[in-house]
Formats: sequence, C-alpha cells, structure tokens
Amino acid sequence: MPAGHAAPGRKAPFHPVTAVILQIVFSSLVTAGMWLYTPDLPRDELEARYAGPPSVFVEADGVRLHMRDTGPRDAPVIIMLHGFGASLHTWEAWAQLLSAGFRVIRFDLPGFGLTGADPTGDYSDARAMAVLAALMETLQVRRAILVGNSMGGRIAWNFAARYPARVARLVLISPDGFAGAGIAYGQASGVPLTARLLPYVMPMPLLRASLAPAYADPQRLTEAVVARYRDMLLAPGVRDAVLARMEQVVLEDPVPVLRTLHLPVLLLWGEQDHMIPIGNAADYLAALPDARLVALPGLGHVPQEESPAEALEPVQAFLSR
Repeated sequence: MPAGHAAPGRKAPFHPVTAVILQIVFSSLVTAGMWLYTPDLPRDELEARYAGPPSVFVEADGVRLHMRDTGPRDAPVIIMLHGFGASLHTWEAWAQLLSAGFRVIRFDLPGFGLTGADPTGDYSDARAMAVLAALMETLQVRRAILVGNSMGGRIAWNFAARYPARVARLVLISPDGFAGAGIAYGQASGVPLTARLLPYVMPMPLLRASLAPAYADPQRLTEAVVARYRDMLLAPGVRDAVLARMEQVVLEDPVPVLRTLHLPVLLLWGEQDHMIPIGNAADYLAALPDARLVALPGLGHVPQEESPAEALEPVQAFLSR
C-alpha cells in the first residue's frame, strides 16, 4: 500500500503534523481576529474630544441629540443636515462663516456621531423628520432654511414637503433621493455581506478607501479627517444603527414630492462627485418648480469640507436674494 493512503473501508490516520498545521491556522485566525477587532470607543472620551463648546445635548422626541447652535438668536435660522456616516462636524467651517448673520443649528442625526442610537430603533426618513420637527419645537424655531448634504438633502426636501410652512428655502448639496442601478423604489436595498462586519472591524485603510470617492482632491482627505470619521463611527451603538438604517430605508419615487415644493431651491454639486454624480441634478431640475444649479469645478461630494469658502459663495448669494 503506498505510503500515506489508508486501507479500503478505513479512515486515514490523523497525522500529528496535520494537528500542528490546524493549530497554527486556528491560532492565526484568532490572532488576526483579535488584531482586526475594533471595539466602540468610550462615550466620555469621545465627548471630551468632540463635544466641547459650543456643543450641547438636547432631547427631542426621546432622542438625546448632539447639537451646536451659534449666531444671533434673532437672526434667520439655518438648520444643517449631514450625510450618511457623517456628523455635525462636516459643517463647522460653514457655520463659522455664516454665524455672523444667521442663527446656525447643526446636529448629529439619530444613529450617527455623538447622538448615537435612537431608542426606538427606527431609522426611517419619517422618523428623522419627526425628530427634526421636535427639535425645532424645543428650540422655538418656527421657520428655517434647510441645508442638506446627500442623505441630509433627501431628508431636507422631504421635510419641506411635509411641513411647508416651516421651511423658507432649501440648499441641497448632492442630494440623495433618486434610485440608482440595482435599487428599486418601494423596496429596501438590503445590506451587503461585507457591511455586516462593520460592528466588529474597521481597518483604517478600508475606511479611507470608502471616504476617498467623496473628495476630488485626495490631499484634502487628511489623516485628521479620516480619524474624525472613524471616531464618530466608533461611538457606542453607531455601527449597529448604521446597519439598521441600511436595512430600513426605502426610497420612493421623488418626483411627485419634489413637484410640490414651491419654494426657492439651490442645488449645489461638485463636478467631481463620484458618489452621486452631477448628472443626477437634471432629474431634480426637471421636477422642482423653482430650482437653480451651481456646479463646483474640481470639488466632490462634500464641498463644504473640501473647499468651504469657495463652496459657500453661491450659497451666500442665494441666501441674500
């Protein structure tokens, strides 16, 4: 019988070398898992780092919101809504530039940043709008200009349709809302298998790769920016909330809603946006009764971060009309 082959009807012997190899493989997998495993960061540590003045925490509809509210209290109000995976920090440069003449409110939407998980577990757009309405009541803001980026843009124009008396104007920066390839209206898009690893691992190279398409100039995606996005995602409960939002959000055909928006709308779009391409602006212009588009050459999905002063110029002109 050739060496290494078992007799017919008998199992091959378990060679000691095989046991050693399996032990090495198992130990390597455990070691890799321990090396890749990324736990949440302590909330007190994150709040000490990212929630200094002028940050405050305000309850609205049962959610403890991380918020900043700056500028004169008797000035026109701007409320800023960030995009998926971001936080109020995306607006800081704009808030500083606008706070001389406007009351500027920005907050971490439920499920993100230092607001963290919504106790209801509901991450639908309807829930986001209810929380925004409650926040306006809490702050005694009757009417506001809404500025929304990406997902925040979708929430902003839906809010304006639901509460038309509460919104004076809209600034939509690369807004989400129209279905893309592989996404159908009225159906949840599902969660990719790799995304389900999010609560357990977050390698910095992969995070940087996921953020890179948002920036036209890679030099502007600094280590400090990547670290901030990482830390906000590592806030307690945020990664599970992100998955829940991905599972729950269902896009509806936006055209019937957009056609009801009889208020001034500024569409602001980076020409180098690789996340929601500027070609999508045509769909909004066709549906909105009173909208104009400003294209930003050399900028991407988050122009308010990439080149704040340049991107703000058309917004200031729009607000001063």
